[in-house]
Amino acid sequence: MDGNKDIQILRIGHRPERDKRITTHVALTARAFGASGIFIDTKDPAIEENIENVNRNFGGNFFVKSGVEPKEIASQNGFLKIHLTMYGLPLKDTIEKIKESHKKTNDRILIIVGAEKVPFWAYETSDYNVSVTSQPISEVSALAILMDRLNEGKELEFSLKGMRRIIPMERGKKVDYIPDGEECLLILQRNNATQRILDHVLMVEQLATSIASRCNANMDLVRAGALLHDIGRTVTNGIDHAVKGAEILRGAKVSEEIVKIVERHTGAGITKEEASKLGLPVKDYTPITIEEKIVAQADNLVSGNKIITLEETVENYKRKNLFEASKKIVMLNEDIEKICGINLKEICQELTNK
Repeated sequence: MDGNKDIQILRIGHRPERDKRITTHVALTARAFGASGIFIDTKDPAIEENIENVNRNFGGNFFVKSGVEPKEIASQNGFLKIHLTMYGLPLKDTIEKIKESHKKTNDRILIIVGAEKVPFWAYETSDYNVSVTSQPISEVSALAILMDRLNEGKELEFSLKGMRRIIPMERGKKVDYIPDGEECLLILQRNNATQRILDHVLMVEQLATSIASRCNANMDLVRAGALLHDIGRTVTNGIDHAVKGAEILRGAKVSEEIVKIVERHTGAGITKEEASKLGLPVKDYTPITIEEKIVAQADNLVSGNKIITLEETVENYKRKNLFEASKKIVMLNEDIEKICGINLKEICQELTNK
């Protein structure tokens, strides 16, 4: 859900030196309750930047346009204008009329939200002057109640996809951080990833997302996992690089789903017994989810920054006397093809021929 294009907000009387916080909250409330954007009469780049950051982190395309001429916005055709004011008619008596009018005209809804002093034209130009209560009330609260009535509570079911997701908890607080492609590259750069690492992970990401797009996999997890799978190589090129990479990402508060993709990407996975023999922390590093399997196999099918065949991968492992590992890679390939109903060889060839 990227916002209800039927509902937009016009904020008038904004004073940047005094109203920055409250106007930001008006914008955040509008965004959370499903509006597509807000117009602000006074130019305020800080609010625009704040909301852009919220969109980036928590998802959506909610727009903020400040420095607009409010009368021009309000006079546009195709808007059903609702002015929130404690002097208006009670919401309980007008909400059904507003819904009926909206349904009949199919116009967008423009909710006018004033600050301290509201010019008289706002009352005159509006189709409805509405009061949530005839008592002084925060415009943030009034807007939330009006939008809840307009949306009939459906805004509580809205979901947005961003880099950060709030995880509902009975107590405490938890935010799941799923960096996008740009943020993943910044994380790699902050950890001094070499160009060799960057070239490799970019090709793995290209192959992994091509595979993921053909099956029911979470593209955001696959992209982040593919780009970050070798971040551990910024500190070691040993068999423990996946473990080290997981440690780096946990320290950066990256989603545990991505951490596990990184931790389990070596070959076709490492069992608990194998981990003990290799001197790794004793646990099972076998890929379980489809996202983990896709990234692991994409990594297996990329040497340096070039896609290679499954046969070449298997031969490389056999040359190192890793016969059991090579068998597991073949089995992983077959497993992904069966789950997704695809042919990995064909996908590799498509990308190679581009």
